[in-house]
Amino acid sequence: MTIKPPVVKIVGSCGLNTQKFEMTLTKNTFIGEYSYSLDSKGRINIPSKFRQALSKENQDTFVITRGLDSCIWVYPLMQWKQIEKDLRNLSSLSKIHRAFIRNTARYATPSTYDKQGRIKLTPSLIEYSFLNKEILIIGMVNKIEIWDPNQLSKIDNNISKINPEEYDALSDKIVL
Repeated sequence: MTIKPPVVKIVGSCGLNTQKFEMTLTKNTFIGEYSYSLDSKGRINIPSKFRQALSKENQDTFVITRGLDSCIWVYPLMQWKQIEKDLRNLSSLSKIHRAFIRNTARYATPSTYDKQGRIKLTPSLIEYSFLNKEILIIGMVNKIEIWDPNQLSKIDNNISKINPEEYDALSDKIVL
């Protein structure tokens, strides 16, 4: 028996053209960039489009942890459960595996959004990602990234250092 994932349909119009278009996204899919503010209590608002995309099985809960490149990764609870399963399959006898598990799990914490759609970030994650008042929230398909705009700008400036052949090889694997 094949189970089809639930879908979200976004309907809109394109420019001056009055024809409607429809884009279908599976649940737990996050795309786009949003500017928000970090409040004095360390809370951020999760964009309503992201909250609407979160499937019910996640119980309005995300797991937040350190990302790479000085950002925060925000996973739907069910996605995080898969990551936990994968981490359990790594060998605790391997030094590199232990370090990877430790650095992934030690900063992870579940956060259920409140009635205003806010989640609370831990002080250590705020410090790690250099967050101040202004933040960027970016959908990365299966997870969300939270960035300080200045840090993201630095990362974006380093993209030019990526080998174009490697980038092209990767783009060949994805139909864009």
